[in-house]
Amino acid sequence: MTQGLSQEALGLEAGMHRSMVISLEWGRRTVAYERLWDVADVLGVRVEELFVAPSSAPKVEGQRRGRTKSSTRTRLSTGPSSE
Repeated sequence: MTQGLSQEALGLEAGMHRSMVISLEWGRRTVAYERLWDVADVLGVRVEELFVAPSSAPKVEGQRRGRTKSSTRTRLSTGPSSE
């Protein structure tokens, strides 16, 4: 769901603190049953839609991408030979 709201704006409109919104997004906290209707109302969706996984969700990887040992070793070994 993309509504163009910041976490802070959603929290203010739904009657909760920004940190609570963040915790809900990450699944770290639960919310009062009644608060679901406030969040859905602010987002302009049905409550049921809050529980549906978005079909175009980006894949989240567990590791940062970066240089690997082998790529560093290859880069260092391609320099001029000192023979």
